[in-house]
Formats: sequence, structure tokens, C-alpha cells
Amino acid sequence: MDEFRMARVFSAVTVVRLSLPFVLLIPVWLVFIALIPDHHRIGPVLLAAVATVVLPGVRLARWWHLAAATVVRLSPDSVEMEDRYGSRVHLAWRHVERIDVVESRIPSPRTITRAGRIGVRTGARQCVGLVGWGEYEIARHAPSWLPAHRARLPIDPASGLRKISIPLGAVDPLWEHGPMGDRIRRFRPDLFQPAVR
Repeated sequence: MDEFRMARVFSAVTVVRLSLPFVLLIPVWLVFIALIPDHHRIGPVLLAAVATVVLPGVRLARWWHLAAATVVRLSPDSVEMEDRYGSRVHLAWRHVERIDVVESRIPSPRTITRAGRIGVRTGARQCVGLVGWGEYEIARHAPSWLPAHRARLPIDPASGLRKISIPLGAVDPLWEHGPMGDRIRRFRPDLFQPAVR
């Protein structure tokens, strides 16, 4: 079984993307501080400075933990993805229907290209992945939105499997052209054939 994990490299793009919401709070802090009398400003100024540094640090630490705990496993029989909560989605190769743009809870700043054209600009929720019918196991300590999300997934009445997607692009935005894509071609080369219209 092959395992693939997110690269835990802090690029300038990653740091800016994760810190930007808090940097945008600086004008709000300045307006708030301007409303406070001069002799009481030192406390709010220090609080604003600490918050502007600590909050992005917490977000970066959470991203680092997410990257460390998210793993894709490929075997001759199936593909599965496990997240930081311990939840797992599992697709047998015979139930994988296609490669498509899928939703992801893991942010990705890349652009998706298909057949030499730019198709979709990824944001916090989209990347290229696998779609099919499989199993979705949720860990006991997972957040409440995960069971609600799973409950909305269509179920095949014959097999009891759920319509799920595995966002491989969240782990490696260029997976189709790398080692992960090579392994998937070995098990399901038909997924990479252009669709006939």
C-alpha cells in the first residue's frame, strides 16, 4: 500500500493566504484604538499587536497539523483518504466512476487545468479528485458538520454505498502528473481517457 501526504512546506503564498484575514483586521484595530482616550490606549494597542501575530500563528499551526494528519492510501483494490479527525472515505477501484472537480474541506490555491485549458480556479473548497460509490466512516470525535455532510450524500439502494469523492488535489494539486497519478494509472488507466461526447 502506498501512502501520500500533503507537503508541509511553508511557502510565502501559504503564509500570506493564511495570514491575510488577520492582516485585514489592522484597520479595524486602528479605528477601535482611535476611539479610546489617550491615557488608556497602551493596553488595546498591545492586545491588537499580540492578536495580529498570535491568530495567524494559530492558523498556521492548525494547517501544519492538518497537513500532517491527511493521508491518501492506494492499494491494488482501493483508494482511501483519512483526515485529521480520523474519518475515512474508501472507494474500491471497481466503484470509481471518474476523475472530476470535487469539493474539499482542505484549502488549495492552485489552478486546475484540463486538456490544456484552464477550467476552474481552486479556492478553499475545490480540487481535482475521484468520484464514485464507497464508504464514509466518521470518527467519534469529528465535528458535527461531518455527519450532517454524510447524511446528505446519495445512497445506492442496491449496494448501500454512498456517492463520495476523494479530493486528491488537496494532498497534491498536481497529482495527475506525479507519483500518485502514476499509481492510479496502474490500477485504473481508463480514468485518464478523454470522455467521448
